[in-house]
Amino acid sequence: MTTRETGDTVHTDVLVVGAGPGGGLLAHLLARAGVDVVLAEKQSTLERSFRGETIAARSVLTLRELGFESALREHGFVEMTGIGQWEKGRRVMHIDYRRFPIGAVPIDIPQPALIGAFLDGSAGYPNFTYMPQSNLTSLVEEDGEVRGGVLRRGDERVEVRARLVVGADGRFSKTRKLSGLAVDVQPMERDFLWFKLPRPDDWGHDGNLLASGDRHLVILPAFPDLLRVGYNLPKRGLADVRAQGLEAFKAGIGEVAPQLTDLVGEHITSWKDTSFLEIFTTDMETWSRDGLLLVGDAAHTCTPILGQGVNLAIQDAVYFCPVIARALREKEGALPAGVFDEVTAERRRHKTMVTRFQRFQEAALAHSSAAGTAMRRTRMRVINRLPFKYRLLDRVLNAPHDMDTEDLHARA
Repeated sequence: MTTRETGDTVHTDVLVVGAGPGGGLLAHLLARAGVDVVLAEKQSTLERSFRGETIAARSVLTLRELGFESALREHGFVEMTGIGQWEKGRRVMHIDYRRFPIGAVPIDIPQPALIGAFLDGSAGYPNFTYMPQSNLTSLVEEDGEVRGGVLRRGDERVEVRARLVVGADGRFSKTRKLSGLAVDVQPMERDFLWFKLPRPDDWGHDGNLLASGDRHLVILPAFPDLLRVGYNLPKRGLADVRAQGLEAFKAGIGEVAPQLTDLVGEHITSWKDTSFLEIFTTDMETWSRDGLLLVGDAAHTCTPILGQGVNLAIQDAVYFCPVIARALREKEGALPAGVFDEVTAERRRHKTMVTRFQRFQEAALAHSSAAGTAMRRTRMRVINRLPFKYRLLDRVLNAPHDMDTEDLHARA
């Protein structure tokens, strides 16, 4: 079937809601597999005040195998060579990404460039339709099945009839809310303020986590010559931090990372130079119902630790695309939820492993007592000396290992 319009109704095979990394790549792969797909995005542009921009090594390799490397290199990116954890000015843990056997390292690239590469790659397929400024307002449901979605484009109402609606619309997913599927939202004890600073010439390409009591900073090299810095706040503590004033906020950063004092003093001149990120995780027993599937943050929100959110979304696209394409050929009408059970279980295992590691790290960073922080330092030093630490962390950072893009094409 070719995507077609009848009045204010669009008919297609798949409606993907949300043009983030997961939704953008999934729509591209479906179009490449011959599926008629509509990609709806509520924003008019791809720019955001905050987007995760670290692409994990597993996803770097996936994008390379899918043919996107030249587009990424044409734009440019920053390779991340490793990450270290620091306490009281001393490094207690270091991971050299170049020592993993995967053959790639994480990169930092602005998400508009990444998603733009997916959209550019999709534009040549006549079975691909991109609909920006299209806000999902309701699902079309018949006999207990999802048969499409209703989009609002300015003053225009567009009904998209589809055999599958994929919610890829992020951590505050409207599709998830409308789906009626049960979700377990777990707030973390702290939230984050993010900002960017110029990167000194001698800084290097390692990421760093600096901890002082229960305060910490995440400092990552960012494209083209920047540092992306995350500063933790108490949960629901943003109003209090702002009430104390910008100078007090900058002084707190300097206490944890004295090397940033001058840069912060010069370049953080108002709260508009920062972006707030609420930290929580979501878990769902079921990611699908008849005619609907959730992927990426819509199904499994993570914390920012290790930058795994984008990685999980990209791998969701790679795993689910061939299942969707095959089911569209073999089934009639709305795709039954059961066709996704095997892949959902596989993806949930990966996400659970990542979340377990993130919760362990978050709990360690929340220690404020002298005994708690001393235990944290000792634990990190012990892990750092383990001869098998790279094998252990490879499972978290570079999974999955059991599928590549050849398998993607084979399944499709």
